[in-house]
Amino acid sequence: MDPHSSAQDVPRCDLCETAIVHSYCDFCHFNLCKPCVVDHISDGYDKHKIVPFKERRSTLIYPTCEKHPHKNCDFQCEDCGNIFVCSSCTASKQHKGHSFVEVTGVYNAKKEVLKKETKDLKNHISPKYEEISRDLENQLANLDGGYEKLTSAMSKQGEQWHREIDIVINKMKTEISEIKVKHRDILQKHLNEIKQIQSLIKQTLQTIREIEKSTEVSSTIEYSSKIREFSKLPPKVKVSLPTFIPKPIDREKLYSLFGQITPLSTATEENVLSLNQPKTSVRELLDEPELVATIQTGYGNLRSVSCLNNGNIWTSGGTNDIKCFNIQSSLLQTIKNKSGNFPSDIAVDSDGDLIVSDGAVRTVYKVKNGQTEELIRLQGWGPGQLCVTSTGDLLVTMFSDDKTQSKVVRYSGSTEKQTIQFDDEGKPLYSGNNHTRYITENRNHDICVADYKAGAVVVVNQDGKLRWRYTGHPSVTKNKSFKPFGITTDSQSRVLTSDTENHCIHILDQNGQFLRYIDNCDLEYPTGLCVDNNDNLFVCEYIKGNVKKVKYLK
Repeated sequence: MDPHSSAQDVPRCDLCETAIVHSYCDFCHFNLCKPCVVDHISDGYDKHKIVPFKERRSTLIYPTCEKHPHKNCDFQCEDCGNIFVCSSCTASKQHKGHSFVEVTGVYNAKKEVLKKETKDLKNHISPKYEEISRDLENQLANLDGGYEKLTSAMSKQGEQWHREIDIVINKMKTEISEIKVKHRDILQKHLNEIKQIQSLIKQTLQTIREIEKSTEVSSTIEYSSKIREFSKLPPKVKVSLPTFIPKPIDREKLYSLFGQITPLSTATEENVLSLNQPKTSVRELLDEPELVATIQTGYGNLRSVSCLNNGNIWTSGGTNDIKCFNIQSSLLQTIKNKSGNFPSDIAVDSDGDLIVSDGAVRTVYKVKNGQTEELIRLQGWGPGQLCVTSTGDLLVTMFSDDKTQSKVVRYSGSTEKQTIQFDDEGKPLYSGNNHTRYITENRNHDICVADYKAGAVVVVNQDGKLRWRYTGHPSVTKNKSFKPFGITTDSQSRVLTSDTENHCIHILDQNGQFLRYIDNCDLEYPTGLCVDNNDNLFVCEYIKGNVKKVKYLK
């Protein structure tokens, strides 16, 4: 085996190429055996630096000074843009009064930076790129299967349409058969009547012939003429056949009635890696979500729920009572909304204090230790739904008094910090009306709004730039239009939104891709949602007034 091509061989001398290496020239970067050291340094070059092989590359090679070629640059001049200088330069008039730093210190500090950068690249950044690469490869691998499911769903819808069309055709054929029987009966009835008259005419003719042959006076004289009776002809019966008037086929309308193909949605995620961000364990979705508990609130129109850190929940509905319950359905506290109207929404801040939105009087207030503190009072706009962000800001959805505009406003305390209303093209992000728009913040600081009237979940980043819009998932079992009501997010940055009319919850990933439904917990008209610290989902049932606690993660 060639010793120079063997990966198992020990390092060899770069000069003789046979002897085992003993020393190293830190300036020339040469492996040297003992005998070759003398040959290497006897070439007349005076900058060789021979060190033991184990200490190779330990000698710093300083740049040579441009003005004093016989000297190395041991310093950098801070006043001259950190240029390299030698000791003679530091004493020159050009650098008089300047500040200098030792190159060795700068070098060592930079080495530490490089060491940390190497660690970050290897341990954090490179694995992230590998994860992204695997995700894209998985998406490509699942592409055909995903589109096959779509075409299968369309085929099933087509089969169902064919069955329904056959049913309609058979029903119409049955109607035609019934009409045919009635038609036949009408004609037969009149035919029978005519036949009966024809028989009478025959009898009359026979009577006349007998009289004509007879010489009896009485029978001839007593005969009464039938001409007047038979001259009055019966009405001529004309029964028209029914007609089938086919309606023109409107392909556009047929296309819209058959179903809807949502457009291809490509979201570019601002995927910034934070090396100091605490890692959270990945929690996968359960195959079948589980109903853990049902809390009876007593509301007729239950709209909102907000979780406290101790496992209790605040709820609000169609009355001015705001109620706090534990998981056993025990009523712990009741607060009356100040205006006497039902609240638009409720939220809980990091201190556990209740925040209430009262659209009737255009205010948002906090309840702390039984005392109310007004946070926001609006003019020309009405506050809607609330979200307390991870940084302690308050997000408020609101609509104009003329119900033509909607927006999201961020507050720090009572100070307005940000308004989110239009996209980059100046078009409204949200439908312009006073319909419900529940709001939440994702772990990546995206702002997610369930726009009920628009039938869409609208997600912008923390700067208010549109990231993606979700308008529902094609389904043969969900027959009503997608109308999102409540919305919340979990520790995995998944977005959950209630589809009230279809009695289910949609679960999306942080990029708006549909993952699955929660539709097996007998949910009826789900509205407000919240997720607690353990990723348990709480769902309001609008009509029944129950809050259902659902476990959906492993």
